[in-house]
Amino acid sequence: MTKKIHNMLKWFYPGIGVKRWIGLSVFGVLLLIFATGHLRAEEFLGIQILDSIILFSGIIILILGVKRMMRSFIAVFVPSSGGDELFDIIYQNRQLTRGPKVVVIGGGTGLSVLLTGLKHFTTNLSAIVTVADDGGSSGRIREEFGMLPPGDIRNCLVALADAPALMRDLFQFRFSTNSELAGHSFGNLFITVMTQLTGDFEKAIKETSKVLALRGQVIPSTLNKVVLVAEHKDGSTTVGENQIPKTKRSINKVYLNPAHSSATPDAIKAIKEARIIVLGPGSLYTSIIPNLLIPEISEAVASAQALKVYVCNAMTQPGETDGFSAAEHIKVLTAHSHPRILDYCVVNTGEIPPGALKRYIQQGSYLVVNDGKKIEDMGYRVIEDDFATIEDGVIRHDAEKLAKIILGLIEEI
Repeated sequence: MTKKIHNMLKWFYPGIGVKRWIGLSVFGVLLLIFATGHLRAEEFLGIQILDSIILFSGIIILILGVKRMMRSFIAVFVPSSGGDELFDIIYQNRQLTRGPKVVVIGGGTGLSVLLTGLKHFTTNLSAIVTVADDGGSSGRIREEFGMLPPGDIRNCLVALADAPALMRDLFQFRFSTNSELAGHSFGNLFITVMTQLTGDFEKAIKETSKVLALRGQVIPSTLNKVVLVAEHKDGSTTVGENQIPKTKRSINKVYLNPAHSSATPDAIKAIKEARIIVLGPGSLYTSIIPNLLIPEISEAVASAQALKVYVCNAMTQPGETDGFSAAEHIKVLTAHSHPRILDYCVVNTGEIPPGALKRYIQQGSYLVVNDGKKIEDMGYRVIEDDFATIEDGVIRHDAEKLAKIILGLIEEI
């Protein structure tokens, strides 16, 4: 009790700028009490007029005092925001918290791009991310520290961040010197340090989420140290998510080692509560399917009452989906999980500028053929539109347009 009183008295410390306005508000309340008491007791008109003036003066003083006091509080908590800006922030946050519960499953750049669009419509977002990555900075950290790879997690954290742009840039900053840190991103190292401090990868993600003021949550699909293995059509196998596309051999199937990895409870909870579940966009074999190879996640998605949407890539990926049409993407997806893993398939029908398309063709990547009729014959609905956009020569989905289309499906629930 004494501590609570002490904390309250802190507001009266010099320099806070609150005492004067509290005093003014109290004075206004006293005037109101005085005037209302006299108005009831006095019968003379002249005295009633004087009391009315005092009453209205008390109201004005009280409003002024409360207004100024609130500004002082706001200046403490949100020093950089003006009144109008703060109102916009409060209104926006209130609207976003009422948004639908959306779960996005995948990994890589594709998932983070979609999240940047969805976060403008709802903060009830859950990104369930694969932890099978073993290349680049993530692979080095995984090997050196014996922890789960932070790369895909970091991308999703940054995508959902409501922190200033400088903070987001900081987490994506990659060391390029000849030092031992070369190739590492600051965000990966931050998550690594946080894991060392907390002793728990999952807790480290939650603490990092607070630093970045996330509009949603990022959840690893499993806390088991899984390795992705590809079985090729020629009978050979490739171990490691990073190595699979490099072999350039057709894939028969992929699986996790260990095979029976456990899903994180937060991932299952998010799936069960979701109104919409989105698979992708992203690498079919190495970003989306690894999550669905965890039996609990695949079963939870298949049995969920939510609308389930698969966002098909606009371009094929060398070493993974060479020559694949949209229907073939779905065949592989369901073969590794369950036929009821999706209800809709989003397919891009927009034209790609010849210059950008030529660069992709030189790398062995081609437009995914839209065979919507085959998809419909499989029992799924097709959503066709121009979803493609070009950013620095890279073909990506238009995040905001895609988010609007996906969220618009709620009307069909």
